[in-house]
Amino acid sequence: MSARALLAHNLRRMRADRGWSQEDLAAACGLDRSFVAHVERAARNISIDNIERLAIAFGVKIADLFSI
Repeated sequence: MSARALLAHNLRRMRADRGWSQEDLAAACGLDRSFVAHVERAARNISIDNIERLAIAFGVKIADLFSI
């Protein structure tokens, strides 16, 4: 599995585990909802800065976003 696909999978799982919508996640990390949707579909490349914002929103380490 590619890093992009693994990140997409983990974002969807973590978001669902918290009962968050894409809008909730976007608000929590300060990103646009459509950008979050693209990242969750592995359709967008994402910067390390935005990966960090997602990790902070979830309260996890960046490495956790890429764990199998």
